Amino acid sequence: MPTITTKDGVEIFYKDWGSGQPIVFSHGWPLTADDWDAQMMFFASNGYRVIAHDRRGHGRSTQTWDGNEMDTYADDLRALVLALDLKDAIHVGHSTGGGEVARYLGRHGTDRAAKAVLIGAVPPVMVKKDSNPEGLPIEVFDGFRSALLADRAQMYIDIPTGPFFGFNRPGAKVSQGMIDKWWLQGMMGGVKAHYDCIKAFSETDFTEDLKKIDIPVFLMHGDDDQIVPYEDAALKGIKLLQKGTLKIYPGLPHAMATTHADLINNDLLAWLKGELKDATQSAAALEPA
Repeated sequence: MPTITTKDGVEIFYKDWGSGQPIVFSHGWPLTADDWDAQMMFFASNGYRVIAHDRRGHGRSTQTWDGNEMDTYADDLRALVLALDLKDAIHVGHSTGGGEVARYLGRHGTDRAAKAVLIGAVPPVMVKKDSNPEGLPIEVFDGFRSALLADRAQMYIDIPTGPFFGFNRPGAKVSQGMIDKWWLQGMMGGVKAHYDCIKAFSETDFTEDLKKIDIPVFLMHGDDDQIVPYEDAALKGIKLLQKGTLKIYPGLPHAMATTHADLINNDLLAWLKGELKDATQSAAALEPA
């Protein structure tokens, strides 16, 4: 399997397909590069080079005890970019991966990056605190940690069966395959890394990272996202970006890049080409109803 080795000896697995301008995909918790199957196939078939890695502690990368936090995730991504000598790259992150992309660009700059895309992403910050009173209470994330330690395998059935894909909504068309794939990806990773990553995605504040990003950024978010509510994520994030574009998708869930891959892929391709319609490009973006 292709891997790079980080400065602390961690092996990071990656996939690298196609040719053209590189698109680098960062996955969500607790998944792997395989969560980007639909996007990898689509964009490689449309003239792009596509790269996706398994975050440390996830999937086929080393199951780590240390370094399961956003600064190190960003450093690992930088190591991958440098090892593959990627230039003019487009960085795409979903959920936790969106935080990884924001921290990477904020921490390491945009010298090798052209654009970024955050899909259902956690920035600016998820947890409720004085500076983020609309956030989710810490007890929500404590509950995630308790459930993970009590029965990780069952937790990794409950999440995709319910809110992740929106399969708990009336009339939802449930895919057992998507549920099983989610479970399999989750169980490939290490319990310690997954436990630590809950703190990383929920408590890290990306406000200053977003302010620093000087390349175009596309925020894509479903308004029925039950994992990362769009009101406290995309609607706040767009106001922090220098060159942000926002599109809110009515009725779509957290995993819309999987459940509605054709729509998301085509919109993303249109944005990359400067042809996207019906998107907002100002800090005075959509306000919650």
